[in-house]
Amino acid sequence: MKHALLVSLAVLASSAAAQSTIKINGYAGQDNTIYPEMINRYVRPQLRGVTVTYQALQGDYNQGLTTLLASGSAGDLFYLPGETLDTYIATGKVLPLTGQVSTAPFVRSLTNAFTRDGKVYAIPKDFNTLTLVYNKDLFDEAKVAYPNNNDTWSSLTTKLTNLKKALGSDYYGICLAPDYARMGAFAIGAGWKQFGANGKTNLLDPAFQAAFNWYTGLTKDKVGIQPSEISQDWSGGCLATGKVAVAIEGNWITGFLKDNAPNLKYGTALMPKADRTGKRGNFIYTVGWAVNANSKNRANALKVLNILTGPQVQQYVLDQGIAIPSRTALANNPFFKKTTPEAQNAAAVFAGASDGNVAPYTFGPKGPDWAKPINAALAAALSGQQSAANALKKAQQDMATLQSR
Repeated sequence: MKHALLVSLAVLASSAAAQSTIKINGYAGQDNTIYPEMINRYVRPQLRGVTVTYQALQGDYNQGLTTLLASGSAGDLFYLPGETLDTYIATGKVLPLTGQVSTAPFVRSLTNAFTRDGKVYAIPKDFNTLTLVYNKDLFDEAKVAYPNNNDTWSSLTTKLTNLKKALGSDYYGICLAPDYARMGAFAIGAGWKQFGANGKTNLLDPAFQAAFNWYTGLTKDKVGIQPSEISQDWSGGCLATGKVAVAIEGNWITGFLKDNAPNLKYGTALMPKADRTGKRGNFIYTVGWAVNANSKNRANALKVLNILTGPQVQQYVLDQGIAIPSRTALANNPFFKKTTPEAQNAAAVFAGASDGNVAPYTFGPKGPDWAKPINAALAAALSGQQSAANALKKAQQDMATLQSR
């Protein structure tokens, strides 16, 4: 009897030790549906005895995650947005993954986006880059060739200008957001570096000036317009009106067009090459899986991370059209060979991660405030309130003040 009781207690103790709960913090919206489903489909069968829960953070994700990390109640595993990586590393609460997770299967530019001082802090779960999405009917009507992967800034300007001349005042060549998230990619293509060796930003660098001047110069004769000029708040909305020929966006635009402009015939081209360097520029917009440095379930958190970035899950993400997954091996996936506009756009977005000068979309240690001087300059120059030269001069002054704090 005594022996049986001891055995029972031992079994119970062993069972309790095997039990573990891994909490994940991620985005709300569709992720709050998708990831619980993927956990049930792929994680649960491979990690018996481990309970995995998905806790979506409503509202401002970065603010929510910051609060949870500060209070010690963040998940064992969480999304880490690439643009705010530096501010989270500074907290010391993101576990370096170097030596614990293999980064070899993933697109190099994506893992680079999560690397600081030789340490990898997150594994990319998916990503986006920028492409040119164009309205085929407008180019056909204007008898102008479609944008293509060989276009330079100059040849694209010529096409847009000719289209505007052919179609008249009710139509526009391109929609231009006053946002570093779009214009900055052209500066990267021209060879500009976001931070110099001293950690400072030089907006008067010739490469940045060239991109700024070209981008804002497209507003000449209304070839390019801001979204607000046609009552839109982003360039995807511009394209959906049927009045604008080109938008600069990522793969997120395809779902929007499907719902809001289902009859629009559109195509996708890679970003144009800078005349100065012959290179196209692009941003990596990515979110990674990071492990809480204070997690008491680190080993199981790493196992969950490996499953959620594994081949099965990434293939599922691609097949379902959820996002562009991050594994290099998917480059030749049959999905990218399809002729649908959605698949063609996805293929261009995937190619954009490894073509030309590619940089992570990030703000550096100052956080989102870093982009404000640039965005203000773009708004001033695109609207004609200031010359490009004066707008840039003011932006550099404001940037220097910000970075000296």
